[in-house]
Amino acid sequence: MQKIREFLELRAFGVCSAIGERLGIASSRIRMWFIYISFLTLGSPVIVYMILAFWINIKNYILAGRRNPLRNL
Repeated sequence: MQKIREFLELRAFGVCSAIGERLGIASSRIRMWFIYISFLTLGSPVIVYMILAFWINIKNYILAGRRNPLRNL
C-alpha cells in the first residue's frame, strides 16, 4: 500500500502536496477533503484539480527555462 501511495504522490501532478506545502497542512489531509468534496459535488472539484495541475506544470516550465544556462548560448 505504501508503494502505491508513493507512486500516486509522485505522479499525480503534485497539486495537493503543493497546496499543503504552501498552507502548512499535511497533503494527506488535503487529499482526503478533496475526495469528500468530489463525492458531495458529483466530481466538479476534478475540474479545479486539473486547472491547478496545468498551472503548476506551466509554472515549473517557466522556472526551468529561466534557470537553464544553455539557453543563453
